[in-house]
Parts: sequence; C-alpha cells; structure tokens
Amino acid sequence: MEFFEQFGYFGLFLGSFLAATILPFSSEILVTGMLIAGANPFYVFIFATLGNWLGSVSTYGIGWLGKLQWAEKYLKISHKKIEKQQQTIQKYGSWLSLLVWLPIVGDIFALALGFYKANPINCIFFMLIGKAARFLFIIFIYDIIVRWF
Repeated sequence: MEFFEQFGYFGLFLGSFLAATILPFSSEILVTGMLIAGANPFYVFIFATLGNWLGSVSTYGIGWLGKLQWAEKYLKISHKKIEKQQQTIQKYGSWLSLLVWLPIVGDIFALALGFYKANPINCIFFMLIGKAARFLFIIFIYDIIVRWF
C-alpha cells in the first residue's frame, strides 16, 4: 500500500484501477490512507472513482472477449451452470453493474456482464454510479469520524 501512497493521486488512481480487476486488493484502504495523510477529499474521490471504474470496465471488456467454450473447457463450468448464470444476467441485466463495487463478487459480476454481453453503455454508466456512490460514502463516513474524534 505504501508503494501506491508515495505516488499520491496517481498512485491512488493506479491502485484503485488494480483493485477493480481480479487482483485481491482494497481501494478502500488506499482511499482511507490518502484521507488520513491529509489529501484533498474531492481529488481522492475523483481519482479513486475513475481508477476503480476503469478497472471494472476493463474487467467487463475481458469478459466480453471470452467464449462459452473456454468456460466449459478451461474453467470446468458445466453447460447447465452457464445457462443458469446467463438467465440471471438476462433477468437483472445492466442493473447488476450497480453492484460491481462489492468485494469479491463485484469483479465476478463485471466479468459475467461482459461475458454474457449485457448492454455495454448501460453497464459502464451503472458501474460509474455504483463506484462513485461507494467512494462518496467512504469519504462521508471518514469525515464524520474525524469530526467526532
């Protein structure tokens, strides 16, 4: 984490981007670290949101490039399970993009949305809304805690 913090807002952007991929990484820790270090909350919000959003868009893009045959062959996912997942994606569609900020499952949602070719414009927009809302919430909670203590 110190590696990203030493590069300031660019480090926050890069770390947030990587955290939105399949890498096990926490952008929340970076955001909190930047706030504790005295960084401007507005810039923290902008750089964290953009980095994290673009990371999820990239994960969606990787999913888009995937093929059903690969999932069956290399990931050993049965055709029946793939059909069930596809029905879920079709049922909820782009709305699932609002949840790509969730730890662990968010990256899977982004990948699956791309894999099953959910509407890219809607997905990208809803991903941005979800990511922005999460970082606004974190910054808001941090501000409340700082004011109380």
